[in-house]
Amino acid sequence: MNTIYTAPVCRLKALNNLFIELTAKNCNQRCKHCYIDFPLNKNVKDFIHIDKIKEALKDTTAEDIQCIYLTGAEPMTHPDFNNILRLCLKRASVCIFTNGSFINEKKARFLKKVESESEYEIIFKLSIDHYNEIKNDDIRGRGTYRQVLNAVKSLIKYDFNPILCITNYYNEDEKTLVEEFKTVFKKIGFEAENNNFKINNAYKKGQITDTTTWNSTDCEYGRVLTAKGVYTCPFLANDHRGRSGGSFKDFSRKNPLETDFCSLCLKNKDALFKIDFNLFKE
Repeated sequence: MNTIYTAPVCRLKALNNLFIELTAKNCNQRCKHCYIDFPLNKNVKDFIHIDKIKEALKDTTAEDIQCIYLTGAEPMTHPDFNNILRLCLKRASVCIFTNGSFINEKKARFLKKVESESEYEIIFKLSIDHYNEIKNDDIRGRGTYRQVLNAVKSLIKYDFNPILCITNYYNEDEKTLVEEFKTVFKKIGFEAENNNFKINNAYKKGQITDTTTWNSTDCEYGRVLTAKGVYTCPFLANDHRGRSGGSFKDFSRKNPLETDFCSLCLKNKDALFKIDFNLFKE
């Protein structure tokens, strides 16, 4: 008997997480596992306009947005980043996804000042993929390991508590990764806890998981705003398979889990992008 595979459908339960893609392809790094198809020209000017963000914040006033995530390729390359950050902090806490290359002591001091002007907090998710400098730089590029360590030192000086995002490129034991990273960061004065680490599986193009069950996906509680419209998750930003609508005035609240990106999320033990704030409650 012939059987037809039907992709499971995910329905948006609540719009708690608003992801904003500040740039789709502007980044100063070229990581081996990155899912973004970068053009040969590294200086792509595809930044979202701040007016589009203002419109989205207005259109979602009835939604229970608990955190706004500034994503991209590298969101801190946006020429209007500081104003966008201040704008978003008027609505909710803001999480910045960054490779850390733009964060030094001066920038961290400025960001703490910006945070002090708001009732909400700034959270950082810094990308680093291995505790061994050579292995990390083989994945992310020469010098990236030390950039992140410098960013962490600068952030903790001003009482930020960064989350380290690790893509398990070599498919190593997660407990070992965390313990080795703790040792590295302890040497620079950062007493990291287990909840300071977010380990994700590496993306592999073409993998499809035939399953109708999962633990948690970002599209259950979030949507992404890009310069081109609204999409289901950061992976599918600007991908027609993930398009939810032109704006938040009218967007789809359900989507099929039919791509290889969806397969990665289904196989991961928890959502790849959003923060589980329950882990940080005392």
